[in-house]
Amino acid sequence: MGGYILKRLLLIIPTLFFILLVNFLIVQIAPGGPVEQTIQQAESYQNGKTIAGAETSPSTDTHYQGARGLSPEMVEKIKAQYGFDQPAYLRFWKMLTGYMHFDFGISFFKDKPVTQLLWEKMPVTISLGLWSTLLIYLVSIPLGIQKAKKHGLWFDRTTSILLAIGYAVPSFVFGVLLIVFFAGGSYFQWFPLQGLVSENFDQLSLWGKITDYFWHMALPLLTMVLGGFASLTYLTKYSFMEEMHKQYVLAARAKGLSENRVLYGHIFRNAMLIVIASLPEALVGVFFAGNLFIEILFNLDGLGFLGFEAVVQRDYPVIFGTLFIYTLIGLLLRLIGDILYQVIDPRINFDARGG
Repeated sequence: MGGYILKRLLLIIPTLFFILLVNFLIVQIAPGGPVEQTIQQAESYQNGKTIAGAETSPSTDTHYQGARGLSPEMVEKIKAQYGFDQPAYLRFWKMLTGYMHFDFGISFFKDKPVTQLLWEKMPVTISLGLWSTLLIYLVSIPLGIQKAKKHGLWFDRTTSILLAIGYAVPSFVFGVLLIVFFAGGSYFQWFPLQGLVSENFDQLSLWGKITDYFWHMALPLLTMVLGGFASLTYLTKYSFMEEMHKQYVLAARAKGLSENRVLYGHIFRNAMLIVIASLPEALVGVFFAGNLFIEILFNLDGLGFLGFEAVVQRDYPVIFGTLFIYTLIGLLLRLIGDILYQVIDPRINFDARGG
């Protein structure tokens, strides 16, 4: 197993390199970069001042749209401000050397180090991702097992209707409904509408801080659980159903073992392999896809909202910094999933398979 882990860790380096390279090349040809945005803002401001005056001399730099009202010196100054006065390969090399030390540069529009921004937003994203994933698994696995045991019965049919609704309706729709009913929308105001903690959080006792934290997290977490537990429940159900009809299960029942002993002593370990294998993808999806809408809806300032703002503003250091963190965490989570695979079933040996 040690050799397999080492290989996977070494493969992370070229994977990160090629992902950053491809996205860097795409960014170079994408319109509306930070230089163009700043030029347009400066040109609009200058036009507002000279709307009744004489025309300004046009810029000779025709590469950037909106630069006609600015002097070439001003355009070059703006390009140098964002580092675009250097060739693309030098900017890419500078970015890579910084990433080796986890130095992601300075945000173009927030004027802060990207590492500081990521560190500030990380608690919100981690809170949402870890708690929601834990709750989804705590709900989905027992529910999936019960559906497998009672396949075709009233319980299975009734819960299937609820699961179909949970699978078909986007999570943010559940969030809107929860806000309307329980956060002062039109009915009750039992929960806060925004933020991770209250303004007086620092003045509360330890128990008060814990209560306040989960009070704010209640609706966002419920939204993510309602929108994310259906697929895992079905995965658990059919994984258990597949194992229930195998020869070793029939042999265990023939020995006179109780149904619970057969289920949790023999079936559980084999059936949970596919569920454990899906854990890294589930975490990645919850952390980096599901979080975005929840953070926007409940006004939670996390990594998802930070990345969205960076894309809109073409804040390249933040874009590449968040992309680097997302990719690194995703690769590490998948490696952890493989390790859990072998912990649950020691018969699996990645080294022997040349993994």
